[in-house]
Amino acid sequence: MEWRDEATVLSVRKHGEGSAVVECFVRDRGRWAGLVRGAGSPRLRAALQPGNLVEATWRARLADQLGNFAIETLRSRAADWMSASLPLHGLNWLVSLARLLPERDPHPAIHDAFAVVLEHLGDASAAPALFARFELAMLAELGFGLSLAQCALTGATEGLAFVSPRTGRAATAAAGAPFAGKLFALPGFLLGVGAPEADDVAAALRLTGHFLARDVYLARGLPPPDGRRAYLAAAGLRLDATPPPDDTRHPIRGRERA
Repeated sequence: MEWRDEATVLSVRKHGEGSAVVECFVRDRGRWAGLVRGAGSPRLRAALQPGNLVEATWRARLADQLGNFAIETLRSRAADWMSASLPLHGLNWLVSLARLLPERDPHPAIHDAFAVVLEHLGDASAAPALFARFELAMLAELGFGLSLAQCALTGATEGLAFVSPRTGRAATAAAGAPFAGKLFALPGFLLGVGAPEADDVAAALRLTGHFLARDVYLARGLPPPDGRRAYLAAAGLRLDATPPPDDTRHPIRGRERA
């Protein structure tokens, strides 16, 4: 069994004397791990840095074995980030999100979005909005997509402004106004409307963070990633003022009239 493809290094774990288990993200193969022998050599130590783009050749006798990687560097992103904390925190956040995907399961659209965020990790003006879009896409890919196409109360597709923290369904400004304190704001840029301002980005990350924490991390017994908190702090983004649970179960109808 053998394949060769471009891949992004996600993680490296020491294995025995001089070897490492390396996990990569491959567009048409998903997360894939393999053993790299001689990983402690200067050449491979430089290549096997999270975020680097490499050419990975994987070989194994049987398809379900761990197998071995041969690695060649194509682009050393990690070297560009060594002196800056912001992209390093962002990389930790991005890798933690990618590792929510099942192993050896291709997710080409998510991989392409992952690559876009990766290219902008050091840009504090662009990356937070890209992270919000990426987290929204991850929720959908994991089976917890939000229902943002139309108002759950009126069926309207224009003027959407709120999201229920209980059901993930949208509401228009008019329909949600009486309950605004119990709803998340829905920034237009998540719907492809307008350019994101700082307040919009913070609102979007409050929204995606709530559903990831509740539906993904809590369900798996995991805490939200440290890289997320560290990146947002380094970028000067505050995500306070999260709405309380929607105890009225009224403005956005769903299960139990939520």
